[in-house]
Amino acid sequence: MNARADSTVGATRVCPHCKATVLASSAICPGCQHHLRFNAVGVKPGVAGYPALQFEGVFRHPVAEEACEYCVVLAVTNERGEKITRQVISVGALQPSEARSVSLSVELTPARRPGK
Repeated sequence: MNARADSTVGATRVCPHCKATVLASSAICPGCQHHLRFNAVGVKPGVAGYPALQFEGVFRHPVAEEACEYCVVLAVTNERGEKITRQVISVGALQPSEARSVSLSVELTPARRPGK
């Protein structure tokens, strides 16, 4: 294995459109879905990613007489339980008759080495 090629696996950059941190290997931003780079003519796109996790849920206001606030937090930990990141994704308020839906997906994409 080439250590130099392995060092690029997991490298990140900032999307020029939405300013999200994305994988440097991404051709399309997973957040805003704008193109980040185009494949060269005659180059076939690599193996597509595959879904590793998909979650959808709805939360509703639990009390019918008052408004409430909510905070959506995403935390990622490694196999040893060490926190990698914790981010507030969204905050807001719910009136008694309102609900919000949340969807989360994780897609795994094989790392490609330069020249392969």
